[in-house]
Amino acid sequence: MPNEPAANSTASPAPPHTPELRRDVTVWGSYMWGFADVGADTFVALGLVFAITQGAAPLAFALAGLVYVLIGLAYTELASAYPVAGGGQYYALRGLGDFWGVISGSALLLDYTIDIALFSYFCSTYMNHFFPSITEWTMAIGPFPRVHVGLLIQTLLVIAVLVWLNLRGMRLASLLNEIVGVVIIFTECSIIIMGFLFAWRPELVSTQWISAWQNFDSRRFLYGASLAIISFVGLESISQAAQETRRPATIVPRTSLGLIFTVFLFAVSLSTLTLGVVHWEVFQDPHNVGKSVALIASHLPWIGRFAEGFTAALAALVLLISANSGIMSASRLTFSMSQFDFISRWFEKVHPVYHTPVRTVVIFAAIGGLQVVMASLTENAIDTLANLYAFGATLGYTLVMISLVRLRLVDPYTPRPYRVPLNVALKTHRGEVHFPILGVVGLLAIAGVLLVVLYTHSIARIAGPFWVLFCFCYYAWYRRRQKLPILRSVPRDWETLQKEVLTSAEEYDLLEQYTTALMVRDRARLREKNHAEKPRSS
Repeated sequence: MPNEPAANSTASPAPPHTPELRRDVTVWGSYMWGFADVGADTFVALGLVFAITQGAAPLAFALAGLVYVLIGLAYTELASAYPVAGGGQYYALRGLGDFWGVISGSALLLDYTIDIALFSYFCSTYMNHFFPSITEWTMAIGPFPRVHVGLLIQTLLVIAVLVWLNLRGMRLASLLNEIVGVVIIFTECSIIIMGFLFAWRPELVSTQWISAWQNFDSRRFLYGASLAIISFVGLESISQAAQETRRPATIVPRTSLGLIFTVFLFAVSLSTLTLGVVHWEVFQDPHNVGKSVALIASHLPWIGRFAEGFTAALAALVLLISANSGIMSASRLTFSMSQFDFISRWFEKVHPVYHTPVRTVVIFAAIGGLQVVMASLTENAIDTLANLYAFGATLGYTLVMISLVRLRLVDPYTPRPYRVPLNVALKTHRGEVHFPILGVVGLLAIAGVLLVVLYTHSIARIAGPFWVLFCFCYYAWYRRRQKLPILRSVPRDWETLQKEVLTSAEEYDLLEQYTTALMVRDRARLREKNHAEKPRSS
């Protein structure tokens, strides 16, 4: 069966001398690692969702945010219980087997390459607040009558700069994330507080809200709500960094829960503020979609002009960092996939001087650049990239939620420093299992969003599955060359690997709990075996 997880104790452990990532991320660094990624999503999604859902945008953000909270709780449990690189791909591999592990990995790789493309594109649109003539540079290319050549070239140059920086090494990346993250939080708080105090008009909210429901289009609303999930993509960053986080059992739950509720409040507050500051029709102009938060800042009294420019510059910087996180996250994901024979170890090649993953950086940045080129040939490049981003995120999140439920059933022995709330204790042959009710609710919710994406996003409905199929074909080709099963899982000693992970993380209390749980299980199995053999011997 393709979804059969590997056996626990009959396989050989992971290969010796497996390279490890250094655990050097602090609690503040872990939080800012996630916020620098997730915090940028609001700059991308705000105008896009308003252009589609109109006056119902705050409701779209709120519904997407509730789904995101459930997903975030699942990531918090899984990342603290299994603090290794790979994120959702590792959880799917561990809980569902190799087949679903590669499907999850392909969805995440799609998101990371789109991350590079979409955030670099938005970085360019915010930069062009200061250079508007670049945005206006368009030309006909073959059958495509209006290609934004200026934005295309500018975005490709941004990606090229990121490649150069990553090839040379980003020693100050974590520090830069922390500094920019603090400035973002301060700026967004200032915009929200000043906006509600001095610029927000309740009568405008009422007018636009009533108009939205008088002209309600369920398909458009579902389409916009599924795109609103973009505002919350990035939790994967914390789980990807879990293998480099000090004492992850303590740090990951704190940072994840803090990030979940911070971003939720910002997204809902900014969308509600926007509804009372400007008419949603302004976002029918694609130029305003590309600089939506700066547009809101321009309506602040007294400091509007300065706030607009400052917000545009800050947004360009944070989007640049988020695009860069796509490159870094892709390298961590491929590191994990190569360790489990999903892709060739050729991808692990490092630069002889700078010791950076040169092949991973160049290949996935190039894919991101190609996605920008292809999207620029469509009617709306931002909408095209956002379509694919939503598909990759919802597919990956759906498999994470399935993995959460599955791992509760097949691996009740691993200590969970944090559990998703609302559980029912069940007695199974493996002992007591805490079945996650909220996990099932979250699974149904995100699976519903995935179906909405496939129903309403014509580009994602075709290009998304094609990408997954392409990745699976490569996986099948590589596994066949290595004489490994394609639809079945390679047997692995997960228990030994988990002990090594907990030892590396210096989580000795959890290691002791895990070892004790395994001993209790083995004794119970031995008693059952002896009890079964007694009638035969007699």
